[in-house]
Amino acid sequence: MTAEPPSATAGTDGQVVVVGADEQSDVEVDVDRWSRLATAVLRDGGRDGELTLTFVDRAEITALNEAHLGHTGPTDVLSFPLDAADLAAAVDGPIPVLLGDVVICPDVARAQAPMHAGTFDDELALLVVHGVLHVLGHDHAEASESSVMRAKELALLVAHHWGGPPPSGFRQAQD
Repeated sequence: MTAEPPSATAGTDGQVVVVGADEQSDVEVDVDRWSRLATAVLRDGGRDGELTLTFVDRAEITALNEAHLGHTGPTDVLSFPLDAADLAAAVDGPIPVLLGDVVICPDVARAQAPMHAGTFDDELALLVVHGVLHVLGHDHAEASESSVMRAKELALLVAHHWGGPPPSGFRQAQD
């Protein structure tokens, strides 16, 4: 497996940094494009700081899923929010706010796209937005939380991925 070097996407104000990396070789991924989408979601959410966006293979996402969530098998996206307030209080002086990590498996995304978002491109966009929203504190454990999170996902995709209404085949919920 050959990993692409990490790429950083920073805003003109320098307050939002997304460090993207492709650590898998199963599916071609435009790391810069998806890092820009993650940056847009962070800005839209009014959050400054640093986020990592990493694309991994099935073996890695399976290991992470089992180690951190206790679930067997691969998943599409995992988010690991960091408690930046505790970190900032522990360090004297200005430090970059570390928001968290989003890990996506493009191979799982490709396999589920026809039953989910419709296209591989829309699936990856949905997973990036979904993962970043988790880092920002959104959840979907309860029905009320789920409807709020889905509405935010759709609004962010309309604004930053499609630039207009979603395509007719797009679905947020899996079949």
